[in-house]
Amino acid sequence: MAINTATLKGMRPAPREIPHTVSPGLWTLAWRRLRADRVGMVSLAIVVAFLILVLLSGTGIIAKDWSKEVGTNYAPPSFIGADIEGGTPAVPGSAPATAAPGAETLASTYRSPVVDPIGDVIAELKGGKPADAPAVAGESKTVDPLADVMADIKKDQAAKGAAEGKSVDPLADVMADIKAGKGTSAAPAAEARAATLPFGGDKWGRDVLKKTIKGSETSIFVGIASAIVATFIGTLFGALAGYYGKWVDDAFNWFYSVFNSIPYLLLILAVAAVLQQKGMLTIILILGLTGWTGVFRLIRAEYLKHKSREYVQAADAIGASNNRRMFIHIFPNVSHVVLVQLSILVVGFIKAEVILSFLGFGVPVDVVSWGSMLNEAQNELILGKWWQLVAATVAMATLVTAFSLFTDALRDALDPKLKGLAGH
Repeated sequence: MAINTATLKGMRPAPREIPHTVSPGLWTLAWRRLRADRVGMVSLAIVVAFLILVLLSGTGIIAKDWSKEVGTNYAPPSFIGADIEGGTPAVPGSAPATAAPGAETLASTYRSPVVDPIGDVIAELKGGKPADAPAVAGESKTVDPLADVMADIKKDQAAKGAAEGKSVDPLADVMADIKAGKGTSAAPAAEARAATLPFGGDKWGRDVLKKTIKGSETSIFVGIASAIVATFIGTLFGALAGYYGKWVDDAFNWFYSVFNSIPYLLLILAVAAVLQQKGMLTIILILGLTGWTGVFRLIRAEYLKHKSREYVQAADAIGASNNRRMFIHIFPNVSHVVLVQLSILVVGFIKAEVILSFLGFGVPVDVVSWGSMLNEAQNELILGKWWQLVAATVAMATLVTAFSLFTDALRDALDPKLKGLAGH
């Protein structure tokens, strides 16, 4: 029985197309794992909010007039109300305080028992003879050695002024107008200061909330810039030491041991004391040049591990240079370690800047930061003015906690072996 070929072709199933899928990369899988971490996403949102705040403050959109004295000295927060204690300056326009009844009578009838030993001498000088009276033999007389000279000068000025038609004293007319209640120009009315501010005021009447926003700009910028400098130095030194080995590794290890043998905070204070120059650039250099040791240790270990891998040997076989193997082939595979270390250093350097500014080695007087606010707040706390201390502490604690939690979530997302996540 003959089988029709066309019939067999019609009975065969149609070929099914296999979809072409691309395996997701490291960063795509890391983003999926990070999105599944709620704590990490909330921390990321807080960190982004602070960065946006810093950007708005740096461009002058908000907190531009943080140094303007808009409230009374130590103005309390609005949710507490105006302070009516005697130590706080009165609100402009309020009625002056009246003396207690009988106080004036008590002051007039009170006599101090303390005797003034030169009271009689002063009385005689006040009620003595005029300066031009002839001196009596045996009588002491106070002589002004410049009296005759000043008299001649006044006569010369009077004669010259009469000839030119001018007043002798150039400020005589102005002082006369001021005494008469007039003025050379209408003086602007003094701006009324607020009795309360949204989160209180400092000793100069500046808004604490605006100072906190402006202080976050300084502290966060110093922390991020210092972390970038330290991460760059540590990554470069670690790559060279781990890839080349031998005497290069020994030299960098000796340099690392010297820096690591000195307590970190003591090293920062010593460098700051030697430089004796305040400023944001100085703080960035101090923190960046002293905080690279942790990044160096980890990157060196990663390069020691990766330089013997098959993909690096294959790159060597096709003639890739050492620099290309170090930064084009190996570095992308260790970049997640660099990113995590960068996040850790940002947190540490923000706290280090606060400590330096608190101790007086940080930002100059005309720049505000969380550390300088805490330095001012320690004296205000003695007077019971707590709002500047609370504002700076809450802002710093919120950012540091959020950044620390985000760093942990980022490390877990970039290394799924820590939690065994599958990447979906």
